[in-house]
Amino acid sequence: MTPLANNPRFAKVVLPLLVGVVALGIWQALVVALQVPKYLVPSPVLVAQTLVTDWVLLYSSLLVTLKITFLAFFTAVVIGTSVAFLFVQSRWIEASLFPYAVLLQVTPVVAIAPLIIIWFKDPTVALTLCATLVALFPIISNTTLGLRSVNPGLLNLFRMNKATRLQTLVRLRIPSALPYFFGGLRISSGLALIGAVVAEFVAGTGGTGAGLAYQILQAGFQLNIPRMFAALMLITFAGVLLFLLMVWLSRLCLGGWHESEIVPET
Repeated sequence: MTPLANNPRFAKVVLPLLVGVVALGIWQALVVALQVPKYLVPSPVLVAQTLVTDWVLLYSSLLVTLKITFLAFFTAVVIGTSVAFLFVQSRWIEASLFPYAVLLQVTPVVAIAPLIIIWFKDPTVALTLCATLVALFPIISNTTLGLRSVNPGLLNLFRMNKATRLQTLVRLRIPSALPYFFGGLRISSGLALIGAVVAEFVAGTGGTGAGLAYQILQAGFQLNIPRMFAALMLITFAGVLLFLLMVWLSRLCLGGWHESEIVPET
């Protein structure tokens, strides 16, 4: 019988949870033993209590941040895949336009976010655009790479059978690109959340449209460090859940046929 510790699912799920529990235990023990003031580093227990007491405020801000994140992620996926399909049609098109995609990646969103916020009066549109710019490049890069990474023998077979460009794209290039595409989704989902938080920091929008970044800023001004840690923890959990959602989606689409998602027998 296979030992539980050698089970791949055990290693992927249980072991990270154990490491997290141990890290939280060490954090709690150090804060208590060293008597660290809560305005410097709150204990995990105090952060959990703050999550409960300030849940209404933090939950509404979480929804605002997630709304921007999902809008930006969806927009990045639509634009990124469309641009990748355009790139794969011609090497000349890719050579002409790909440097501008790289330009989006290397330009700090903090530098251009104030301009975007000034140009667009609607804060939701401005924040979504900022987050989209951050999340766009991995979709373009990975999908383009996947569409080009086809088996040369299969490509020659399609040409010998006089397959059209559309048939080659749909039946060969897209299936070959799916693992790369889902890899891009895993990266882009986290970047969309980062872009949304950074844009919220720059915009500083408050009131009913306040996201978690605004709550972090306000907590810092008020020296309410437990609330700051609670908001940071919600952002972290949201990022982890987005990544796990992309992993699940990748396994759902690729698990039956691609070797990257097939769990090996032990």
